Amino acid sequence: MKQPLSNRVEQVAPSPTLFITAKAKKMKQEGIDVIGLGAGEPDFNTPENIIQAAYRSMEEGHTKYTPSSGIKELKDAISEKLKRDQSLDYSEEQIFVGTGAKHVLYSAFQAIINPGDEVIIPVPYWVTYPEQVKLAGGVPVFVETGFDQDFKILPADFEKAITAKTKAIVLNSPNNPTGMSYSSDELKALGELAVQHDLYMISDEIYEKLYYGDKSDLVSVASFGPEFYERTIVVNGVSKAYAMTGWRIGYAAGPRPVIAAMGKLADHMTSNPSVSAQYAALEAYTGSQEVPEKMYQAFEERMERFYPQLEKIPGFKPKKPDGAFYFFIEAKEAAKQKGFHSVDAFAEALLNQALVAVIPGSGFGMPDYIRLSYATDPDLFQTALNRIQDFMMK
Repeated sequence: MKQPLSNRVEQVAPSPTLFITAKAKKMKQEGIDVIGLGAGEPDFNTPENIIQAAYRSMEEGHTKYTPSSGIKELKDAISEKLKRDQSLDYSEEQIFVGTGAKHVLYSAFQAIINPGDEVIIPVPYWVTYPEQVKLAGGVPVFVETGFDQDFKILPADFEKAITAKTKAIVLNSPNNPTGMSYSSDELKALGELAVQHDLYMISDEIYEKLYYGDKSDLVSVASFGPEFYERTIVVNGVSKAYAMTGWRIGYAAGPRPVIAAMGKLADHMTSNPSVSAQYAALEAYTGSQEVPEKMYQAFEERMERFYPQLEKIPGFKPKKPDGAFYFFIEAKEAAKQKGFHSVDAFAEALLNQALVAVIPGSGFGMPDYIRLSYATDPDLFQTALNRIQDFMMK
């Protein structure tokens, strides 16, 4: 007997970032010399002190269940990190540790959204936000941005999108896929509207450490005052900042009722995150920061090296990022020059003919763009740019 799948899962779109990466890996396994510029993870290994901390935790007998929302030691370390870096004061009861920031975001949406609630999502967006909103029974409401406004939502456009059903707005700074960041004034203006209309703010700060400007310029929207703090759910983790994507540790800091609800969900979904990964994350936040700092510097050096080359590729219109490790490039003219009807088709040709895997912007809500990750060996990235240049000149 054929059993249909749930409507809930049927409406979820597959991740284009994972799809392109998987296809490129398959081609590599077949012996094809593909260079992948798609994956959103550092090409550095996890620092050795963090790996050793995980070993020690197992040798010391930390191999059993922990509280579903994480061990106290890690929550205390996260609390200290938030206080040190962003002047935010959170108690243990206000922190939830989950199986990666993606799981944390999913849990936050599940905790606050009722069927029909609207969540405002600036375009371009990380591919998972709208799918998680839909899985929670909510309705993603997209607000367009553009190249000339640095892909950042304007307060007037935000306010126009607010209805009686609006429950929250998602803010991601530094941003995936653009690498752009909101200034303190820009972020405060958006936060004031959220306060005025009594909305939650989901503040995704996973790329917080990967910011190339003055670190004092990068603040959390929760830091502007009590009325901002009480409606913000800060989301972060160790994946990007400490090259720990596979360890799967993220966290949320926010209002006690929301954090308690997220913990209740974890009781029945995941139980606790991996114990050894929690102790590894504890070392990440409390141990030496020398290796991560070198990694951040390397990303900035790569950005400065490769951005001028992208500007010279025919049909490419890149925006210089000020954080993360992505170039977001308008490529509709490049596609047109090569005779393709869409940038998606152009990206597919780059993979099949130039053997370079890039992510089409359609997955981020902007089909005229592509995303290139420079969290890639610099020599390989240089070769990829040479291949793209050759492809455009043929």
